[in-house]
Amino acid sequence: MFDIQLETAPADFRFPTTNQTRHCFTRYIEYHRCVAAKGEGAPECDKFAKYYRALCPGEWIDRWNEQRENGTFPGPL
Repeated sequence: MFDIQLETAPADFRFPTTNQTRHCFTRYIEYHRCVAAKGEGAPECDKFAKYYRALCPGEWIDRWNEQRENGTFPGPL
């Protein structure tokens, strides 16, 4: 059989409540800042990608990616 290991983002003291919206958004921004600084495919950015993908709904990610491409993303990248 296959050994499946499910993981999510680790607890972050900056986001103590059960509503993880800000945690999701912050991890998304951290990933894209890391890629901007280290380059596409940098292994040290992989953890941020895993975190935001575990925390954020796919619809949000799709919308934010589209906004980044259009130059209308509201966050500080």
